[in-house]
Amino acid sequence: MTAVQERAYRMMHEIDVSVGVLPLDPFSKGLYAQGSYTAHFTDFFAWQVARGGYAYTVKTSLRSQLERDFGVLPPAFEEIQFFVGSDALFKPFYGKLSVVDKWDLHFEVFFIVGVTVFKFNVPDVALGRAFRPGVNLGLGGRLFLSKVLSLRLDVTDNVVIPLGAGQNISNVMAMTLSLGINIGATE
Repeated sequence: MTAVQERAYRMMHEIDVSVGVLPLDPFSKGLYAQGSYTAHFTDFFAWQVARGGYAYTVKTSLRSQLERDFGVLPPAFEEIQFFVGSDALFKPFYGKLSVVDKWDLHFEVFFIVGVTVFKFNVPDVALGRAFRPGVNLGLGGRLFLSKVLSLRLDVTDNVVIPLGAGQNISNVMAMTLSLGINIGATE
């Protein structure tokens, strides 16, 4: 079975400028800025070749209470400083939605599978512990604004793999909102 209409928007080379949040850590919340490049090989498969972000951490009230009431020192809390990664995007869903018979919205939904390397704020003597790899799975969506611009929302869960003694497997959830710039579209 084939679609009734062809896609109105096709992606080729995408540059993204993004902002996001790392919401899972109970002691701090990470806010980050990210940039990425994605090559779209077909309508159904793309490779986010490179993405990198820098995080700014905001203390939660729980962390402030632990520091104030129990004398827990700031180095006891690991925070993400920056990260780099690469992902495969599987894009099986594309749709068009009519809004009050005046506007057509074009969108796609995709699955994300990838790898990320995180840099944590551990002392320099433990540099081997500072960089940790992770494997991520996620879901994303894109709203096409024009042939060149689109808005993209990604939600991924990164399973961070421990490399040293005393570390545990941890999860880093990332929620990213991006402005995508499509270069070289065929239509």
